[in-house]
Amino acid sequence: MLKLNASYSKKVPADGEYTSQSYHASIEVELPDGLSQEQLNGKIHETFAMVRESVEAELHGNSPAKRGEHPAQEAANPAPQGNRSAGSDSAAPASPKQISYLLSLASRRGITPAQIAAQNNVSAIDQLTKRQCSALIEQWRAA
Repeated sequence: MLKLNASYSKKVPADGEYTSQSYHASIEVELPDGLSQEQLNGKIHETFAMVRESVEAELHGNSPAKRGEHPAQEAANPAPQGNRSAGSDSAAPASPKQISYLLSLASRRGITPAQIAAQNNVSAIDQLTKRQCSALIEQWRAA
């Protein structure tokens, strides 16, 4: 296994004179051995792009947590991080068994946990809801 660390930082001017705000994100992912140079470069580029896009989204107020504050967007992006309702089964966290099966299906397709999390607007795969996890499983089983 290879480990890849990708980080992105951005400093922007703040309201006061001589002040600034910093935004930073980093991620560590494991890559399988035996990747070609082209595949490795692709994974590096993809991972860095995901980190850069996360920082830019946070900077421009488009982070998943902030989108969850708006009901119209919440309907378009079901159960964003931090807005789960304990009373609803579909908004309940995915079970470890569901996540394990999802990861098995994803690995067959070359999809990383980080890609799944980013696609579903959560910071980690264990924050997927039962509904999100079930939808992905059904989609990938059918394909």
